[in-house]
Amino acid sequence: MTLNRRLFLGGVAAGSALLSAPMVLGQAKPRVVVIGGGAGGATIARYLAKDSKGALDVTLIEANPIYTTCFFSNLYLGGFRDFESLQHGYDKIAAGGVTVITDMATAVDRAAKTVTLAGGQTLGYDRLVLSPGIDFKEGSVAGWSLADAEVMPHAYKAGPQTQLLKRQIEAMPQGGTFAMVAPPNPYRCPPGPYERISMVAWWLKQHNPTAKILLIDPKDKYSKQALFEEGWQKHYPGMVERIGPDMGGNAVEVRPASMEVVIDGEAEKVDVCNVIPGQMAGKIAALAGVTADSGWAPVHPDSMKSKTDDNIWVLGDSSAQGDMPKSGFSANSQAKIAAMAIRGDLLGAKVFPAKYANTCWSLIAADDGVKVGAAYEPTPEKIASVQSFISQTGEDAALRKATYEESLGWYAGITADIFG
Repeated sequence: MTLNRRLFLGGVAAGSALLSAPMVLGQAKPRVVVIGGGAGGATIARYLAKDSKGALDVTLIEANPIYTTCFFSNLYLGGFRDFESLQHGYDKIAAGGVTVITDMATAVDRAAKTVTLAGGQTLGYDRLVLSPGIDFKEGSVAGWSLADAEVMPHAYKAGPQTQLLKRQIEAMPQGGTFAMVAPPNPYRCPPGPYERISMVAWWLKQHNPTAKILLIDPKDKYSKQALFEEGWQKHYPGMVERIGPDMGGNAVEVRPASMEVVIDGEAEKVDVCNVIPGQMAGKIAALAGVTADSGWAPVHPDSMKSKTDDNIWVLGDSSAQGDMPKSGFSANSQAKIAAMAIRGDLLGAKVFPAKYANTCWSLIAADDGVKVGAAYEPTPEKIASVQSFISQTGEDAALRKATYEESLGWYAGITADIFG
């Protein structure tokens, strides 16, 4: 499947050009508040403002003035990108008619239809969009809490944690050991931990070739497994050891104070330990009361509207929607469907049938890129995969290089689509 503009538009390009229904003279603009300025939230805020042609009052709330993409952050660890290339601001979104507030949402009153911010401000809304990404489940890895992230970083919310992990890798002694505790399903970016293993291995191969990598994994299988394992054997023979659930990978304990991992009762000293814990929807989704016992927020597959509240939409990683992976591409695709649905709801704009898309690229070594992806459509039960593709083992070097170059084009295109 070749990258093209249709992947970004997600099948709703026609909706972008529609004129909204006229407002009644003197009537206040409908208010849409968006919480979370990542791939889902920034996209929907920008598209709502652009496509409504000023008929909606759109406010975007994001705690960070600069957004650092989690996607492609592994390439920074491997030395293929600089950190600044992952960072994006909101100036163009604001210039497009969105009110951008740098603050954290701390409460949602669904009855009053208000959002409260950490700074004390209260905002009213007619429709609310929640796209807060992920939070971590305390206690999902024995011995580790969020307070230990400065010693054993997760680096699964990109930013200072990513920089910390890179510094730790670079400071490893020659012949040292890097350990990763991989997360249980479901979690953000299914291939992400394994691309990270690849990128850490690439950096170590150049600078610390006798180092070892210990991958402790609670899952029987994982995304692109055959591709990653083929790549590790080819590029990093003898460096990566995976310990799955049959060998104690599902019952690991970590000891941050002594920098040890305990597997099947045996403690092993390591030099760096990247703990990626179990995940759930961003905290504000739970505070809003739209999450289920799973920790994720159920949505209607045809619109991303919450199944709990008809005035709330939930996008991206926080949503429980079916077959789509939790990825930046997915969130961007879902945001366009949700924007169309909200404009239809508030302005009477035409709503087209929902079609979603996703592709996840991974870099295994220099110019050795692989991908997996699918097209999706809503069913009564969920968003379902209707057509999929994946790179194959044994592909030639030219195809792998082309796949990597395609990913670079995608990153440039999608960040322009998200942030303007």
